[in-house]
Amino acid sequence: MKRYPLIADHGLVGDLQTSALISDEGVVDWFAAPRFDSPGIFSALLDHDRGGYFRLSVDGPDVSVKQLYYPDTALLVTRFMSPDGVGELIDWMPPIRSAVPSDRHAILRVMRCTRGKVRFTLECRPRFGFGADPHETTLEGRTAAFRASGICGFLQTSVPLEHDGPHDVRGSLELAEGGLAGAAFTVTGPDAPVPPLPRPQEAEGMLWDAVDYWQSWVRTTRYRGRWPDMVHRSAITLKLLTYLPTGAPIAAATLGLPEQVGGERNWDYRYTWIRDGSLAVRALLDLGFVEEAAAFSGWLAARVTERAASSADGDRPLQIMYRVDGDPLLSEEILEHFEGYRGSYPVRVGNGAADQLQLDIYGEALYALAQRRGGLDARPDYRSWQAVSSLLDWLARSWDRPDEGIWETRGGQQDFTYSRVMSWVAFDRGLRLAEEFGRPADLETWRRSRDEIFEQLMSRGWSERRAALVQSYGDADVVDASLLLIPRVGLLSPTDPMWLSTLDAIERDLVKDSLVYRYDPAASPDGLRGSEGTFSLCTFLYVDALARAGRVRQARFSFEKMLTYANHVGLFAEEIGPSGEQLGNFPQAFTHLSLIMAATTLDDALDGRPGPV
Repeated sequence: MKRYPLIADHGLVGDLQTSALISDEGVVDWFAAPRFDSPGIFSALLDHDRGGYFRLSVDGPDVSVKQLYYPDTALLVTRFMSPDGVGELIDWMPPIRSAVPSDRHAILRVMRCTRGKVRFTLECRPRFGFGADPHETTLEGRTAAFRASGICGFLQTSVPLEHDGPHDVRGSLELAEGGLAGAAFTVTGPDAPVPPLPRPQEAEGMLWDAVDYWQSWVRTTRYRGRWPDMVHRSAITLKLLTYLPTGAPIAAATLGLPEQVGGERNWDYRYTWIRDGSLAVRALLDLGFVEEAAAFSGWLAARVTERAASSADGDRPLQIMYRVDGDPLLSEEILEHFEGYRGSYPVRVGNGAADQLQLDIYGEALYALAQRRGGLDARPDYRSWQAVSSLLDWLARSWDRPDEGIWETRGGQQDFTYSRVMSWVAFDRGLRLAEEFGRPADLETWRRSRDEIFEQLMSRGWSERRAALVQSYGDADVVDASLLLIPRVGLLSPTDPMWLSTLDAIERDLVKDSLVYRYDPAASPDGLRGSEGTFSLCTFLYVDALARAGRVRQARFSFEKMLTYANHVGLFAEEIGPSGEQLGNFPQAFTHLSLIMAATTLDDALDGRPGPV
């Protein structure tokens, strides 16, 4: 067993309320429950010795491993090929289809031998509360109970078990061809009884029920383009990263995975960003998933409405991120006892950037609320419209302020160009909504703000020397990949000469073999040590911008090359490192939603249709 497998050596399973990562060696080395943002139970990916894991593997020096998803599902298949035979492990979490939050979550694991004979080895080492909460372990037959304060874990298996020290269990089982065995790790509340172990026929029924659930959902997509496998995998990943009870998507399944191995750029992404979720609405609607898009729009409207009702005049109407239930408290702390992935310390829980001022989120919020493509009804009810109107009135007084910007840098506030671009979007979409639905609004102020922002962008955001829109006002040298969204949101035409020269400048400064950096920290310090890889979101936005600009051959080649950086089961982390390795939290929703956006725009361009706005 590797101490730290590569970030890319993992598949994702989930039940629509939480998720787990499973390595290509059959090791569950990340699992938090009962929610995405709960403390880790298996966290070996952040500290091999202290984090805990659940391993089911076929051992041996000549064992090779392959991993895949059962087609169009979230069921992960790991195949072990040895000189003596071939073993197969199928992992999944039964989807929780109720919108009621549950404290019961199960990882189901089915082992079988498909050729010859194989011996499976089992190790179960839970560590509750990120390894900080002690637990007691009892073993009765083939059921192990792990009881900690406020939470219990139960391992039930057809593998004979024995104690492995005071807190863990292990076992092994040889299967001949056609042999079948199972294991279930179930998390429950503190007083729950031991759940019954499913009989083999029941387990098989649960497996096919999960297959039917995912395949039936994928069949509802209207995508008929050139890359169905990657688009479907990205859609499934977005759904796996969405908390069904509220409709809120998280940014990634993990925390603390580094943007540079050994560096300090390690953040907790298990929360809902206004920006990410709003752009996800666009991607989901492009695929025809109206129900999921509407769920987040409802969650977003609730955040806007509750803040308008509770905040004093002058308070910002939205935070940049929340917990999946809308809780705004995300205080950041460091897990001092964890060494971090391959020594990438510190490991942060919570996110201190939640209190940052990022003015772009209001544009993204209105961009989501104004979507009508694919059947989403954007008609606001009375209270929601009052809140939206109040938000835009606040923005009319506040848009011309320095902020921390889209990338959440910790180098101080600046007049970021992208923040002004999205403030323009906020007023533009707000005016469209007010006029289309006849809602009361201070239209004169909103129009004046929209037009003032546009004039300011063209004068202060434009560098004559670079012939480009730049990262921030007063900085004539630095470009920023966030501006690749300009043609999609409609600030400039995708073939406007000012935009095309900006695109050329981004290509010169930030694009390396089709991969795109967010910005250049050396030219624009961000308050953090170290460097980072290319940002996969930006690479797909680059493809989108190229296709819209009519550079279709270049766009398609860049897109195809980017797909080669996906891992073995089609998943992407946040970034791509210098040697092509995946870096950052995994899998990242931003990357997968932008893949969908790029694919649909590129399909339209190749078919001679204008891209969606």
